[in-house]
Amino acid sequence: MRPVLLKSYTASSCIGLGLEQTFDSLLAHRSGLRKCAFESVDIDTHVGEVPGVDEVRLPSALTRFDCRNNRLAELALNQDGFLESVRHAASRWNPRRIGVFIGTSTAGILQTELAYRDRDPLTGALPASFEYSTTHNSFSVADYLRRRLRLEGPAMVVSCACASSAKVFASARRMLDADVIDAALVGGVDSLCLTTLYGFHSLQLSSALPCRPFDVARDGISIGEAAAYALLERPTENLDADAVLLLGVGESSDAYHMSAPHPEGLGARRAMQAALAAAGLDAGAIDYINLHGTATPSNDRAESQAVTSIFGATTPGSSTKGATGHTLGAAGALEAVICAIALRKGLMPGGIHTTRVDPTLTAHYLRENRRAPVIHALSNSFGFGGTNCSLVFGRAR
Repeated sequence: MRPVLLKSYTASSCIGLGLEQTFDSLLAHRSGLRKCAFESVDIDTHVGEVPGVDEVRLPSALTRFDCRNNRLAELALNQDGFLESVRHAASRWNPRRIGVFIGTSTAGILQTELAYRDRDPLTGALPASFEYSTTHNSFSVADYLRRRLRLEGPAMVVSCACASSAKVFASARRMLDADVIDAALVGGVDSLCLTTLYGFHSLQLSSALPCRPFDVARDGISIGEAAAYALLERPTENLDADAVLLLGVGESSDAYHMSAPHPEGLGARRAMQAALAAAGLDAGAIDYINLHGTATPSNDRAESQAVTSIFGATTPGSSTKGATGHTLGAAGALEAVICAIALRKGLMPGGIHTTRVDPTLTAHYLRENRRAPVIHALSNSFGFGGTNCSLVFGRAR
């Protein structure tokens, strides 16, 4: 495939608001996971809550979009000069030639959960102020962003669990290749809600401790929230040497089980192989792998098998979910930004909270940070139902 330039990018998660704070936390090996004190949740677990979301105010003309998810979307929009970069692209290309592609899992479902608390005690009617289409609706976040930025190109939301905001890179790349658009706002926004926290708890997939990917004692995920964006454009001839490119995309669907991966990681392996082929690289060219690494026994085992089948036990990798938590529909975009940071800063972030790597997992797992040049990085995102996506990023040399 033809490379795509990450013209601008940013991220907000529990480890930082913007690129500088995110890098500082990764460098300091600092986690943002804390004992859950979100809303009315009564579960013994840790979460990655983004500070300051409740204080965010949407522009007065867009207050009907007000919900936690869109507040989080607005928070990240105002970091690292990202909003200005999109506006500059709109003035350059025309708003009709810029697409919006966002991944999410539950969108603004918290707004519906809160509305159900305020139902009429006699009729059961929801409050008159509740508006599904601009809050709970999955398309709400893309609709909000395109209105906020006055963009008029194609807009879509991908909601396929934890691969959602990795797959938006593939959707945008296809439209760039087809010359439907000249630039794309891609990203992921997913916020904490009761449905997700109680849902994963009911599946016995959440841990009481901060999650420990690839650890011998790993016992479940820690749920986080995040918003992360990238502005994609076709690269020009004279790129800065530190510019970050999307070089390859690989997608697969193994459909082995609704909530469990294929035990041998077949779908994951196919996605990684397809991403390498699209990038025109062999496995030895990858310097660092950002593993999906959810810290559940079956997911880490399947991913380790898939990684080892392609890269052997030499290519270093880690899961950053011990720092950020599993941000679900935003994980793909957040970890794409973390890969961009790894490429720019020469940092392979070690896996936080992992104290003893499971000796039966053969992938080369980093527990500590490694400072070394990173020319190519691969990021894995695998979702319920066997939805898999791998992305290859590289520096423009």
